[in-house]
Amino acid sequence: SNKTELPAPYGPWMEIAHDLPRLIVSRRLRSQVLKMPQLSARHLRGREELHLAHLVLSFMTMGYIWQEGEEGTVKVLPQNLAVPFWEVSQALGLPPILSHADFVLANWRRKNPDGPLEMENLDTISSLPGGESLRGFILVTLLVEKAAVPGIKAVLQALRAIPQLDEETLHEALQELADAIGAMNQALKRMHDYVDPAVFYAVIRIFL
Repeated sequence: SNKTELPAPYGPWMEIAHDLPRLIVSRRLRSQVLKMPQLSARHLRGREELHLAHLVLSFMTMGYIWQEGEEGTVKVLPQNLAVPFWEVSQALGLPPILSHADFVLANWRRKNPDGPLEMENLDTISSLPGGESLRGFILVTLLVEKAAVPGIKAVLQALRAIPQLDEETLHEALQELADAIGAMNQALKRMHDYVDPAVFYAVIRIFL
């Protein structure tokens, strides 16, 4: 699982992050962000804390920009959000936007730390308006990524087998790749079970 809390000095960020959907829907996020203290990213230790900070700040940024919907966007972020977001992005080599790395790859935790990496045992760390459909969209996408892992390994295995003219290994690798693509398709089909298309279009899409 990913890290879910930042050190104490970053409490003001986490306080807002835990309440993002409610603050956005009630259109109070911008006023809350403006009250945040100016915090530096320099007290963050290690990539896990930096990735969690990037996740939290990117979700906060999307909420800040789109709080009023598609018509009432803002062009400039306040300094107390923009500066740390830029610092964290620079430290990670990521752009200062909500990326797939934040939205899905860094945004999950196991409910039971010893339990399986399956839908029933997963939850998101940070959220936006969209409720269960947003949770489903993020976690089904994560499970598609998980299903892809053996396929990526198989591609590397196949590439090593080709110059050695190792037909048996190549055949095995291609079979594993085909199985992985099949598993990805099966995982993706679960999107229909967890995501309401109307909620995705009217609510979630705006923030992406």
